[in-house]
Amino acid sequence: MLDSTKYLTPSQIVAELDKYIIGQHDAKRNVAIALRNRWRRMHADPAMQKEIVPNNILMIGATGVGKTEIARRLASIADAPFTKVEASKFTEVGYVGRDVESMVRELVEQAVNMVKTRKKEDVKQQAALVVEEVILDALIPPINQPGSRDMVGFGGNNHSSTDMPDSDQELNERTRERFREKIRNGELEDRKIEIKISQHPSSGVGVVSPGMDEMSMMNIQEMIGNMMPKKTKKRKVTIAEARKLLLEEEAAKLIDMDEVKEEAIHKAENAGIIFIDEIDKVASGSGKGGSGPDVSREGVQRDLLPIVEGSTVNTKYGVIKTDHILFIAAGAFHVAKPSDLIPELQGRFPIRVELQSLSTDDFYQILKYPKNALTKQYEELLRAEGVELSFTDESLQKLAEISFEVNAEVENIGARRLQTVMSRLLNDILFEVPDTIPPNAHLMITPELVEERLRDMVKNRDLSQYIL
Repeated sequence: MLDSTKYLTPSQIVAELDKYIIGQHDAKRNVAIALRNRWRRMHADPAMQKEIVPNNILMIGATGVGKTEIARRLASIADAPFTKVEASKFTEVGYVGRDVESMVRELVEQAVNMVKTRKKEDVKQQAALVVEEVILDALIPPINQPGSRDMVGFGGNNHSSTDMPDSDQELNERTRERFREKIRNGELEDRKIEIKISQHPSSGVGVVSPGMDEMSMMNIQEMIGNMMPKKTKKRKVTIAEARKLLLEEEAAKLIDMDEVKEEAIHKAENAGIIFIDEIDKVASGSGKGGSGPDVSREGVQRDLLPIVEGSTVNTKYGVIKTDHILFIAAGAFHVAKPSDLIPELQGRFPIRVELQSLSTDDFYQILKYPKNALTKQYEELLRAEGVELSFTDESLQKLAEISFEVNAEVENIGARRLQTVMSRLLNDILFEVPDTIPPNAHLMITPELVEERLRDMVKNRDLSQYIL
């Protein structure tokens, strides 16, 4: 599963991250090494594999500098199960360290979905043949011969072949073959047929218990639902819709769920990534605990500790060990410091990376180079209306300067400031297309237009406090 064809080298990983994230080279290098170490560990001596633990990473940096994006893109590159949790959610009123194991259960759920999706893709062709037969049976019910398979008809009646002449049987087969060709050629996509689809029974039971998280409640409801008899429901749909509905159902039947669970647990244990955001919110500002919220915060840290250190968690798919899951924690640490975390938890995040605040040049590059740059997103949105939008280099530079200036004067929210600035710049254009600005128009964003639209945002400090 963890082979060299799937795992990139550290420099290749950084190159992939560079396509979406500007700057932060130290953070990229560290996560690239951590990811490559997964592959190295799996190819180490079996006796040593259990001893090699991942170097968990603590990212320190202001909001909007790319902490979450780095972790999310890393999981995407590695094709690894990934889950993101806010550390502050475990300090909700009435709970101290409320069920921190839920993040591991979410990770396993992600792993199961990934494995299931891949296995469904593997049996897609086989399932498509079964679906084709079901659709064909609904259109032209087969005439059964003694010893042949039972008719799988949806919308037709079973006919006894004992009183049917051979010529009828042959005619039926030829008709079916003609319709099979029509189905394959897509000639009957809009024709309606009646099919039966499985209906998952709703348990109708609400489970409420203090301290129980949503995932646990869903698991119990699903378990109760599985104990109830499954029902089928007749639906009249087009052949195109029937194919979608039946393909999902038939592919699920061809998958061995025990194999899926086993592979998913292995994938989560050896390739899983858990991103704990806002870790600074559970750090005690004084560093010495105390009373009130500090007790709750330290309680969360102590409950997080065994999960990060390595423990066994029960999930509905089986038992999972967290020893080799990669944990990436992140926080701004404006008020608290990393040293305010309890020493045991600090020790479990040996790699510390400080992400730099974004400069004017960073903002310019973020607007111009990433594959998912905001400028490219807006260009694509207007292209859907037939309008061509383009930005001059000078206008991007101006946007970068304004974003940097507003961040410096009001509140530093990093790259998220660009969304506010771009929205303010293009709102009138987005409103006027296509009523006032017709299709096939070409719009050029110039530095003069940027200055005109965003002058108030920079100059009026009193109003700036209300701008995100």
